[in-house]
Amino acid sequence: MRDVALAPPAVPPLTGGLADRVFETADRNPMLPLLARRTDAEPGRWQEVTAVELRDEVVDLAKGLIAAGVSPGHRVALMARTRYEWTVFAHALWTVGAEVVPVHPSSSRDQVEWILRDAGCVAVVVEDEQGVMTVGTVCTGLPRLKHVWQLDAGALPLLAEQGAVIPLTTVESLRRIVLPDATAAIAYTSGTEGRPVGCALSHRGLAYPCDILLAGWGHTAAPPGEQPSVLAFLPFSHVYGLMIQVMCLRGGVLMAHEPEMTEAALASALRTFRPTYLYGVPSVFEKLYKTFLRTAQQTGRGALFERAAQTARDFAEAEERRRLGLGPGPGFDLRLQHSLYERTVYRKLRAALGGRVVRGTSGGSSLSRELSLFYEGIGLYLHDGYGLTETSGGITMQPLGREKSGTVGRPLPGTEVQVADDGEILVRGSSVFQGYIGDEARTRAALRGGWLATGDIGRTDAEGYLTITGRKKDVIVTSGGKSVAPAPLEQRLRMHPLVHQAVVVGDDRPCVGALITLDPEFLAHWRAALALQGESPGREAREENALREEIARAVASANSAVSRAESIRVYRVLHEPFAPDNGLLTPSMKLRRDAIARHHAAEIDAMYEARSRAVRRPGPQEPDDWDEPDDVFR
Repeated sequence: MRDVALAPPAVPPLTGGLADRVFETADRNPMLPLLARRTDAEPGRWQEVTAVELRDEVVDLAKGLIAAGVSPGHRVALMARTRYEWTVFAHALWTVGAEVVPVHPSSSRDQVEWILRDAGCVAVVVEDEQGVMTVGTVCTGLPRLKHVWQLDAGALPLLAEQGAVIPLTTVESLRRIVLPDATAAIAYTSGTEGRPVGCALSHRGLAYPCDILLAGWGHTAAPPGEQPSVLAFLPFSHVYGLMIQVMCLRGGVLMAHEPEMTEAALASALRTFRPTYLYGVPSVFEKLYKTFLRTAQQTGRGALFERAAQTARDFAEAEERRRLGLGPGPGFDLRLQHSLYERTVYRKLRAALGGRVVRGTSGGSSLSRELSLFYEGIGLYLHDGYGLTETSGGITMQPLGREKSGTVGRPLPGTEVQVADDGEILVRGSSVFQGYIGDEARTRAALRGGWLATGDIGRTDAEGYLTITGRKKDVIVTSGGKSVAPAPLEQRLRMHPLVHQAVVVGDDRPCVGALITLDPEFLAHWRAALALQGESPGREAREENALREEIARAVASANSAVSRAESIRVYRVLHEPFAPDNGLLTPSMKLRRDAIARHHAAEIDAMYEARSRAVRRPGPQEPDDWDEPDDVFR
């Protein structure tokens, strides 16, 4: 078992609650823009909200909450997308000492009922009439629920009007009694299996990783002399999105909100808001890469893009070897190629992201080394981060000047990480949660002698860099006794432009298998490109064969990174994607593996049975019989 930790930088200890920073910034630098919101008249323009304007809006809303009977320790659910009002409501609640309970707006009726009851919420903020209807169907069984406020019906101005009679001194008195170790949020886990459980996160816990990151890395979030800016589009109902919100307001980072997660909405927001730092999950960065490739192919520049992409990866890898003291850096020819593509390709790719992004962070699940190197090579250093709901977000970060792609960096200063003998990652530090509400047994099981058992498995190298290899409960054990971590295989499968999602299966099976869904936009583009070759007889059959060959290449590429015993031997391409709507993804876009296995049990059985019939012969069946992957399409 190995401990890894860095000495903490000088970070002032938290003395109050999270809302205090809004008030402190308004006093110290009242005209500093903190938030940006779209104007109704011109959706492509962003109106900046200064620190003093935000403070005044938070105060007015806090008065309204007091008038409505919200008191310190009360829990209020926020069930809305990532929008301006979410941030204002959260800080108004923290101002009066209340606790925020984030709920994803797409949550089912049963999920909403469970969270509101489990947390004992006295009020819920919804976005629209659909939210009102969802809460309305469950509120009769929630005796503590007193208010349902609808954002689209003007909840903020209505509450501010009701609170006009509340004196400012009352707000200030409540704000000043909020202590750092008071609970700030009840963040529910994604619930990949069973019911989600609420993690109690303190003001100190949420602030600590943010303050450490700002102190040690904040100066890298924008070009020198510019105010850093972030486009927040990840759901605030997930701790990653919540951490971004807290960090922006604590660090004076200009933050804009984008509630839509569609490709068109994100592309428009990036072009118009032009952030300097980019936060996302791997699927977002994978999608951006595939969009770059698809656009290049549609304009007849696909080959140019692929050469430029490989040069970017080669250049970034050479730069990485140089900064780690393992090589001299890019040679003359590589620097010349990279300079050429900088003028013809890379700057155009950065322009599609707004033209000002200098760095980025991917979190939520593992980012492939190849993708990280690509983004670094085009001039946007993108690193993989690591954190959990139970750790209030961030645990690790890449040391400046010693970044290593393919890892999640080293533990944040003041945070300790151990890798147990069985590979499980254990964490200790100020950001670790207070416990699961109403579940002492589960809390004791997770907190072992002050260490949080994360349930993740990984390894550290000689320099203390941590690599995440998967979830402990996700490890597949084949009937031959081989243990396989599915995440690396799934990650490599998704690197193929046609592959949208992948789930590796194989528990108690003779070999590893995979369920694959295709990227609809890229598939349409790919089919259109084939159609240009003519409408001759048999085209559809040739197209189907070509598609099989492409998916076979994706499987072969994934298999090249693992041993034969760990490789995918059977797979099936599905027409139905995994999505939150069908219960196969969590709201934070994580796979619900158990649900997927149940939902597609017939397809899984069929693909193994089909392969078994193909290789069946007298005598015992051996794993070698399954060497060639079986391309079963549904």
